[in-house]
Amino acid sequence: MIDGLAAIGLDDKEQRFYLAALELGSAPVTAVAGRAGVTRTNGYDLLARLERRGLLTQVDGAGGARQVVPADPEILIREWERTRSMLDDVVPQLRSLFNRSPRRPRVRFHEGAEGIQRAIWATLECRSGRLLGILSMHELMETPGPHWMAQYIAERVRRGIRLDVVRSHSRETQTIWPGSADELRELRYAPPGIDLGMTAYLCDDTVTYVSSRRENYALTIESPELAALQRALFTSLWQAAGAAR
Repeated sequence: MIDGLAAIGLDDKEQRFYLAALELGSAPVTAVAGRAGVTRTNGYDLLARLERRGLLTQVDGAGGARQVVPADPEILIREWERTRSMLDDVVPQLRSLFNRSPRRPRVRFHEGAEGIQRAIWATLECRSGRLLGILSMHELMETPGPHWMAQYIAERVRRGIRLDVVRSHSRETQTIWPGSADELRELRYAPPGIDLGMTAYLCDDTVTYVSSRRENYALTIESPELAALQRALFTSLWQAAGAAR
């Protein structure tokens, strides 16, 4: 509970005061403050802050004494839903400002198997719904491995993201991931003599490179200029590639 309350923005004293109010059910501020281990003065301050969150309220009790009464904790979920609804409206507007603002490329280095997984999974945030890929199958079978990749593919299909992918026969290890309408994947093979030894994904303005297990890293670069270049190179390779048989 403590971790959960901290995650929604309650500090240590607010947590103690709120939990004390929940345990007591209905009690004067002094009683709640005493149970929470804070002074009476701090108790009134904490009460005011928690009232603003809708977590606590005051009512008139017997004899006119004011009582602290907690609201149903279900209010936390309703508060989160209101926040999520607000963010759904405002984030696209913020992104439009972000995309128009001049900025340097954002470069992120992801080390190790977990870093590679994070980098590849992030390609599922593809806003255009179309992902371009150069897949080095031998390297992907090593890291992140076929089981993890199966989960990734299932999530890509669930999100409705199409994948145009080029592979090279020299890096094939087994007959898997063919072109498939059900899995939203079109596969072509690079011309003979072209060895695609690294994996690369392109979506929107972001290019993600994935190394072999020997070098064991992924590199994500968010750059409109680099993405445009990578898209042009992919298009040339795609047109030269042959349809999978």
